[in-house]
Amino acid sequence: MVERDRTSPMSLSSDDFQPVRDFRVAMMFLTRIPTGRIRDLASDDLSRAAWAFPLVGLVVGVIAGGALYLSAETDVSPIVCALIALAVQAAVTGALHEDGLADLADGLGGHDKAKILAIMRDSRIGTYGVLALIFSVGLRATMIAGIPGPGVAFAVLLAAAAFSRGALPLVMNLMPAARADGLAQAAGRPERRIAMLAMGIGTLTLFTLLPFSVALAAVVIGGVLAAGIIFWAHQRLGGQTGDVLGALQQVLEIAVLCGAAAWSSAYYV
Repeated sequence: MVERDRTSPMSLSSDDFQPVRDFRVAMMFLTRIPTGRIRDLASDDLSRAAWAFPLVGLVVGVIAGGALYLSAETDVSPIVCALIALAVQAAVTGALHEDGLADLADGLGGHDKAKILAIMRDSRIGTYGVLALIFSVGLRATMIAGIPGPGVAFAVLLAAAAFSRGALPLVMNLMPAARADGLAQAAGRPERRIAMLAMGIGTLTLFTLLPFSVALAAVVIGGVLAAGIIFWAHQRLGGQTGDVLGALQQVLEIAVLCGAAAWSSAYYV
């Protein structure tokens, strides 16, 4: 039997096409969706794949938005539809970002860098973390429920999922890892062009799917909230961690929903 030439087109796999490989790496990191085996996987593959974060966000948004749309067909109340969408989203992502928000909230009670990092690494959740999750889920569910119609809500969930994840690589590029070990250190810092591409895809999605005023409001609100977290991380930790990135995703998602909710209120007037 003649061995197939590894360079022939018939022998190519998705691992040989870099954009597809990057998307699979990003999907594997950000979700629980099976991606299959990825050959020769290394920790720094994540920094190269960071441009695909908003694309993974679109997948998450489609699944969560689809759950909301289907539940709306059963005539249950909008708040129940919103909670179903958030539950499905958490299941798809393994509540990765919610965990980061809770850990960062608990870390606010620390008095120095070592103590804060130890608290954030602790798998147990404290009072601040519980309250952060309650407020996050409560705010998002309430704002989603106030959006006029499941079709519009679907678009908002898509935009929020893509934009909130598209901003993360830029933070990874601009801020060093706060720990000498851990996922942020192992993943490395994406190149500036990769970070800007991710930000561009996320922002383009936001302004394409939502009215200009809503998208602009989301950028402004998200910028203010994100700046607060980044400033705290810089002052107290000297850099970013996976928990900081998770918290940033949550507040940016809330910012998009907040802009959409404000627009919806004006829509009804």
